[in-house]
Amino acid sequence: MRRNQTQMIVKIALMTAMSLVLMLLIRIPFPLAPFLVYDPADIPIYICTFAFGPGAGLAITFIVSFLQAFALGGDGIYGFVMHFVATGIVAVMIGFMYKRNKTKKTALKALGLGVIVTTLIMCVMNIFVTSAFMGVEKSVVIAMLPTAIIPFNLIKFSINAAVTFVVYKRISGFLHNETVFRKKN
Repeated sequence: MRRNQTQMIVKIALMTAMSLVLMLLIRIPFPLAPFLVYDPADIPIYICTFAFGPGAGLAITFIVSFLQAFALGGDGIYGFVMHFVATGIVAVMIGFMYKRNKTKKTALKALGLGVIVTTLIMCVMNIFVTSAFMGVEKSVVIAMLPTAIIPFNLIKFSINAAVTFVVYKRISGFLHNETVFRKKN
């Protein structure tokens, strides 16, 4: 039992590191609003959420959001809050939905619903949080919703969800294999 827990923690740590590496290597500013930056850091988080549940997904989201915001030149508390809420919503949704019914159809529904709900919640978050932290009027942020914020969130979360859906089953064998770290005779 203890060995299984240790192996799970090591696998989660590896996926957390992969998330950070992806975030550092791939950063694409959104042309219509350069403060919005695409990175694929959520893909390993979603994969871990499918493999180990919503708690693991939320824990990884917290660690990655914190390190990105405060240790890797991110946007401080503003970046932490926005990333944690956005990715955390998807992690919790897909984690609970997939935990109840582990099928491809459920995974696809969970990811699709995660994209839609997160996009809607991030509209509200941007109106209140972005306006407060960036020091701009809410009306400016509201004007950006249809031209920048909604398209960015739909694109970012759709890409990350699609890649997760395509690669999860290939990676899940490694994540669920308890003999990965055992010494061969």
